[in-house]
Amino acid sequence: MRATRRDLIRLGALAAAGSALPTLAWGAGPGAAAKPLRILILGGTGFTGPFQVNYALARGHKVTLFNRGKRPSPEWPGEVEQLHGDRNTGDLKALEGRQWDVAIDNPTSLPFWVRDAGRVLKGNIGHYLFISTISVYADGSKPGIDEGAPLAQYKGKDPMAETIERLRADIENLYGPLKALSEAEAHTQFGDKVTIVRPGYIVGPRDETDRFTYWPHRVAQGGEMLVPGDGKDPVQFIDGRDLGEWMIRLAEAGTTGTFNAVGPRDTVTMDAMLAGCEAVVGGDPRYTHVTPEFVEAQKIDLPIWVPRQAGPFAGYGQVSNARAVAAGLTYRPLATTVAELMAWFRSLPGERQAKLNAGITREQEAEWLRLWHASRG
Repeated sequence: MRATRRDLIRLGALAAAGSALPTLAWGAGPGAAAKPLRILILGGTGFTGPFQVNYALARGHKVTLFNRGKRPSPEWPGEVEQLHGDRNTGDLKALEGRQWDVAIDNPTSLPFWVRDAGRVLKGNIGHYLFISTISVYADGSKPGIDEGAPLAQYKGKDPMAETIERLRADIENLYGPLKALSEAEAHTQFGDKVTIVRPGYIVGPRDETDRFTYWPHRVAQGGEMLVPGDGKDPVQFIDGRDLGEWMIRLAEAGTTGTFNAVGPRDTVTMDAMLAGCEAVVGGDPRYTHVTPEFVEAQKIDLPIWVPRQAGPFAGYGQVSNARAVAAGLTYRPLATTVAELMAWFRSLPGERQAKLNAGITREQEAEWLRLWHASRG
């Protein structure tokens, strides 16, 4: 099955593998920033938020989190202020009468969340950074999508009336357009003091979607392995730590504008990604490439990969990151991401490791490989 906007949010290589740290090192980080900031993070306990917090503390910033308090926070390597409320119900009282240098908005997909935040924070923050998505683009079929490409259009009646329930029920049609409208609302509320960051697949330790994890996990199992396409399709993903830490550096520099936060820095093909995984995890797999037409006909749901030749999302593996790189986005080696991702994944309970949230089962793979070989005579 070809990747869709739903696949991007459901739940966004170099074979020369250097040495990699086996675990997450909370508290390890760079030196102090030139000027300490008061940073408000809306969310902060999901996937990338903790990486932002950890890096900000290591840089000497003061961090405040605002969320519902439903998810346990990690043990931070420094003091973190925690405020609670619920943006879905408009409860932002804890933010009233407070001031911060920067606000980073991680979880928002609804325009009214940005509007309500603006009503409380306007005049009380100096810089607003919003995590959006490459799903905002109206046409994902062409390579080289840059930040000036047309955005998806909302076709409903009232975007401010859209709810989480409606979004979840119609992600395919609402996610990109509502994110685009949320970006526009950010500028309405905060003017030109806005940074929009548009990632694709976000991967690495703490990734509960398993979209990238499927590949090194499967490579490590070895044996004959079904690989979609001819191995030359470009793939894009970004380590959540690279994204989170860069957000803090953007805040420090006061950088505004819109950026595609996709990686790696240079083009990596499907085969290169798998070679990079194998260099870290071993497994001695035997790759069997099947055509995009076979994948489509059999409705094989494999994450990260999109066929480059054709389709409404053929450009999702070739989005331009030139502007982000020029603004200081850097990337960990694939070897580091794979090694630390797998160290984290293998620390999870056995039942969690046994059932991935993305990809196909070995039984499904074996049947599709049988059909593929039969079709080739």
